Amino acid sequence: MFWNILLQNPIYKLRTKIKNAFLSKINAIGLPILALCWVSFFWGTTWLASKEGVKHMPALQLAGIRQFIGGILYVGFFLYKKTPWPKGKQWKAIIILSILNFVLSNGLSTWGVKYISSGLGAIIGAIFPLWIVLITVFRGEKIARLSILGLVISFGGVCVIFYDHLADFLKPNFRFGIFISLIATFTWAFGTMYTRKKAASFNPYFSLGLQMLISSFITLAIIGATGTGVNISSIPANSWWAIGYLVIIGSVLTFIAYIYMIQRLPAEINSIYAYINPIVAILLGAVIYGEPLTTAIAIGGSITLCGLYLVNYSTRKARI
Repeated sequence: MFWNILLQNPIYKLRTKIKNAFLSKINAIGLPILALCWVSFFWGTTWLASKEGVKHMPALQLAGIRQFIGGILYVGFFLYKKTPWPKGKQWKAIIILSILNFVLSNGLSTWGVKYISSGLGAIIGAIFPLWIVLITVFRGEKIARLSILGLVISFGGVCVIFYDHLADFLKPNFRFGIFISLIATFTWAFGTMYTRKKAASFNPYFSLGLQMLISSFITLAIIGATGTGVNISSIPANSWWAIGYLVIIGSVLTFIAYIYMIQRLPAEINSIYAYINPIVAILLGAVIYGEPLTTAIAIGGSITLCGLYLVNYSTRKARI
């Protein structure tokens, strides 16, 4: 009886309403912002984990193992939940994205940090919006002046960064690392544009797992065909720790946070992670690996990120 009287009390009802509203607000804003913070920091750390992993094994083998384990975890979960499999054109989109985003982009960017610093790799990885602008131009589509300005500013920032690396360009390995890292950003740009335009409607988490699994088969098949892999038993503990970190933090938890974030936050907010990732990679690379943190990198990186912001802002404004 006392409980029924309490439930009918106006003050209790008001407190309950406020509490529910507060919890709803936390879920609507707090968790997506927390997901953004997670993505911003931990995706920056994966560049260092990749750097550690490729010290003792081929980069494509590391990427393949990482994608295989991550894909098995995702797909296994959805099989347990008896989630329907993709149908028809959904498979076409998944296969194309697995090649663009994982075989090429993730595989080549992982390979790239074998020859260049993790911070430099992260900065190059952040410039994929510039490729989107250039692809748009070559298609004959008009772009805003602000995008052109951002493109010029970012290019200037990249030139400042590479000022300290002019001598390094005489080294074939450094040139190769830069080249494949640029190709990785190019394929990620194509993957982003394809996702916006062609991807079929399908569970994004299940799709992600299938993309990883398919890409792992392709990548490991390339390693097997070329005979460039190393025996699994000869892979040292440090590389296995790096793979574990890349799978759990990079491929599972952070991708879940990323998809959750982009579904609930405005584009102008969720894109912040792209500017923070390189900063995290540069600072941690300097602390952990003693990678050079020069004035040129600090100034050039800031200029590049400012240019990227203008490009992203202009692109978002054009969609409104």
